[in-house]
Amino acid sequence: MGDVIVRKLTEDDWQLYRSVRLRALEESPEAFVAVLADEVQRDDDYWKARMQRSQRLLAEIDHEVVGIASVGAVHGRDEAAQLFGLWVDPERRGTGAATELVRAGAIVARAQGKRHLLYWVGTENGRAVAFASGFGFRPTSERRPMRVVSEDDGEEEIAMDLPLADRIGNAPRP
Repeated sequence: MGDVIVRKLTEDDWQLYRSVRLRALEESPEAFVAVLADEVQRDDDYWKARMQRSQRLLAEIDHEVVGIASVGAVHGRDEAAQLFGLWVDPERRGTGAATELVRAGAIVARAQGKRHLLYWVGTENGRAVAFASGFGFRPTSERRPMRVVSEDDGEEEIAMDLPLADRIGNAPRP
């Protein structure tokens, strides 16, 4: 198996982003606020505009798409960017793709002049909390309810903060 390569997508890559995003929503619906049935109906202009709102990142191994993530603004916090929409194909989990996507996200945020990278994680998702903690993210006091899937769903998300100073070192640029 080859190395994980992460690259920034451009506005012209909207169809590629759309296909991977829909694949992620189909495979891991519980991991996203969006719903596949809604997003599959969106028109081309929606997807083109979406590419302008945030930096989209794509992970590949041996020229095969294995994951995506996005880096965008945090409302009311000019010093921070937010990592969101992180997904890795289940068959490629454990390959380092998620780590490389987070590293690339940190590089993008730092290049934008940000000092912090936020990542929202479900409090019940122990694997995601452990991953984020192992990468250097630390919980903040911020909480929000997750998308309600059922009446009994009381799960919340916690914001995890990654100060960018000295955290990305000499990581390769996407």
